[in-house]
Amino acid sequence: MRATSIRNKTSASLSRRRQINPRIWLIRHLQVALSSLGRLARTPFSSLMTIAVIGIALALPSGLHLMLSNIRTLSNSWDGAASISVYLVQTASDETAAELAKQLHTDPEISEVRVITRQQALTEFRQMSGFSGILSTLEENPLPAVLVVKPDQNLNDPGKAQNLATRLSALENVEFAQLDLQWVTRFHAITEIANRVVWVVASLLGLAVILIIVNTIRLEIQNRHAEIEISKLIGATDSFIRRPLLYSGAWYGLFGGLVSWLLVTLSLLLLSAPVSRLAGLYQSDFELAGIDFNIFILLLSSGALLGLAGSWIAVARHLHNIEPN
Repeated sequence: MRATSIRNKTSASLSRRRQINPRIWLIRHLQVALSSLGRLARTPFSSLMTIAVIGIALALPSGLHLMLSNIRTLSNSWDGAASISVYLVQTASDETAAELAKQLHTDPEISEVRVITRQQALTEFRQMSGFSGILSTLEENPLPAVLVVKPDQNLNDPGKAQNLATRLSALENVEFAQLDLQWVTRFHAITEIANRVVWVVASLLGLAVILIIVNTIRLEIQNRHAEIEISKLIGATDSFIRRPLLYSGAWYGLFGGLVSWLLVTLSLLLLSAPVSRLAGLYQSDFELAGIDFNIFILLLSSGALLGLAGSWIAVARHLHNIEPN
């Protein structure tokens, strides 16, 4: 009864001082944050183990996302970008094909135009088909001139490339335009699957991080059982006791995000030289892109939020069970 009376008086006193200076409020939170950081530093081994596990869990989806981003960047520089074969009408001359190619060069959606004359088309067909004897008996060349059009890199999207092919089909002296879209469709299907896999892995490992934080804060609450009981006995509110535990979870997540960034960056440094040498063999200047500043901040923020969520769950689940006798 006496303990209850003390707590009621203290609570009433706190309610009278509820209107607090924002500067003092900020200073108190800063003190609690630094105090919880110092508590982590006093148990370096267990803290580092928890942070390392969180860092590894966050590094995997971060690395997969970065790998997928680099693959997309590499695909934009491939010569195998979606090409459109524009077949001219049979009566179109090579001069007409050259004039049309010159006109298409000014189109912002087109990066390159190559002209295959009627004679070049016939020679290529003769070499590839093996029907040179039959073709030599023909009185005239049955093949039309062809323009091989490569869309701009921004048109690797199948829908945009298809729209360009439709527009080219409507040009004067054009019989039809055929879009070589098979590899583009396959590539986008693969990257879409990979992107969803990254999100699934990120979600599962994010849940794992929350569970790690929940268990860590639960153990901390158990270790501080007597301290929390005494604090409640002298009138400390649940929010006052909860605050350092929440900051501890946020610190775990923040440092875990930092460790994940270090792991991904180290992995990139180890892979950068071999990838550059491999790209050089294919006459490419491709280099692995690292984590930029925005992704770095997002990684730290995500880690801190996951840590805060985990600590909040642990505190909500276990703190109210502790009451002074």
